[in-house]
Amino acid sequence: MADDSGDSAADSTGPVTIVSPAPLADDLRSADRDLPSRTDALGAQVSTVLGGPVGKRAVIGRQPFWTPLRVILLLAVIFLALGWTAKAPCIQQAPNGPDGALGLDWSGSRQYTALCYSDTVPLYGAERLDQGAFPYKKSWEEPASDGSVQTRYMEYPVLAGLYQYASMTVAKAWHAAPWLPGALQVVLYFNVVAFGLAIAWLVTVWSTVLLAGRRVWDATLVAVSPLVVVHAFTNFDPLATAFAGTGLLAWARRKPVLAGVLLGLGGAVKMYPLLLLGPLLVLCLRAGRVRDWWRATVGAGAAWLVVNLPIALLYPSGWWEFFRLNSERGADPDSLYNVVSSFTGWAGFDGPLARGESPTTLNAVSLLLFVAVCVGIGWIGLTAPRRPRVAQLCFLLVAGFLLTNKVWSPQYSLWLVPLAVLALPHRRILLAWMTIDAIVWVPRMFYYLGVSNKGLPEQWFTGTVVVRDLAVIVLCVMVIRQIYRPAEDLVRGAGVDDPVGGVLDGAPDDPPRWLPRWLRPVPSPQAWSTAGPVRIG
Repeated sequence: MADDSGDSAADSTGPVTIVSPAPLADDLRSADRDLPSRTDALGAQVSTVLGGPVGKRAVIGRQPFWTPLRVILLLAVIFLALGWTAKAPCIQQAPNGPDGALGLDWSGSRQYTALCYSDTVPLYGAERLDQGAFPYKKSWEEPASDGSVQTRYMEYPVLAGLYQYASMTVAKAWHAAPWLPGALQVVLYFNVVAFGLAIAWLVTVWSTVLLAGRRVWDATLVAVSPLVVVHAFTNFDPLATAFAGTGLLAWARRKPVLAGVLLGLGGAVKMYPLLLLGPLLVLCLRAGRVRDWWRATVGAGAAWLVVNLPIALLYPSGWWEFFRLNSERGADPDSLYNVVSSFTGWAGFDGPLARGESPTTLNAVSLLLFVAVCVGIGWIGLTAPRRPRVAQLCFLLVAGFLLTNKVWSPQYSLWLVPLAVLALPHRRILLAWMTIDAIVWVPRMFYYLGVSNKGLPEQWFTGTVVVRDLAVIVLCVMVIRQIYRPAEDLVRGAGVDDPVGGVLDGAPDDPPRWLPRWLRPVPSPQAWSTAGPVRIG
């Protein structure tokens, strides 16, 4: 009867029109987002494992739990687990100590033949952490080949040294707890360090996902990079990449002071996060936003001083050790200078050096070459018809630093991974470079094994270094090409300017009047054209 009554009312009053009290909100779940299964050849191939490319009329964003961020973080956890497994042979135990006591089983040069070497394992004893020593306060004597004795201290920047000390404290507490699984202290120390580094890399992945904007799936390459498997636990560099990534994220969120603080803390782990202030200076100068850059720089300096100043005042010799060793260090095996020496027999700029003698010429040459790189990147940033993106200049600067520096430790390549993904999101090209870079680890380990111990000659290792460097140079050339041809820049599709830009995103050029004409951008109509989704063959 109720239905009949309703029908009668409807018939007598005519059709009922329902009017919303306010305009309906747009359904942003299908907002413009890159779909790699349709716009990228590699993504399309991978998608066949899960049923093929996403449908043309699919509504994106309905999944309440498996969001892109959570999927990418899960992939990162899987690859970090693979990375720990790759290092696990180096924490095997054997009854090889006095009276059958347990010790690390590095017999047969296991650290090289199993490709599992990690700095964290030998550093536990080398830095006197096994003695419970506080870094920078504890000193020890090391004999030299010439019969002299040198006083040594912790060789890492302050925040990296304090991280090692904190990890040692946790490992010793773990070892002393009878209700927890037992192992050698150095094994527990490695696991504690690795857990913290895994968290730091997850933070790196998280920040890259948020910085990628509409191209969120690009960050998958940070999670599944072959370099993660090989080098996530080789040294302490994931701590620095986490600070660098969150620093850029704070900048993108228009919080320059917080960005500076995070970059300053990163500089207290490894110096490279502080380099990112250089590209920000160039771009802020071009956009007339130098005040924001100063806020970030002051924040970085304050954070760096807060961490460093107490140690520098209390233990000046220990604090200076990092800088002293870097000054006295010769050309690293991975450096271009050693590559030239390896193939030509060149003795280097300074020739044979005595212990404690600095390679002054090499230091000067590497510094001048890096200054030249900075000048070139600054010129590109100021004069390109369209202002480059922050990630593009940051990648160019860090890559230039590694190529010209006298030291390129293998794990330094992790610095480039998130920057490369944000600067040049061509997935197959990046995956090829990462694979090449990861493979360098194999001849490096067998070169360290020594020819007399069935290892490889040096040229096998330095030859792969050349291939790695050429791959990085190709990436740099591609980034520069896209700076001058922004229509080819996949990030700038659909009208996007700079997802990492923060105050620079969409800002017009407004260089200061004192800037000479030859350092000002040359207007070009093509510079502001944008590209939509592009299929990469």
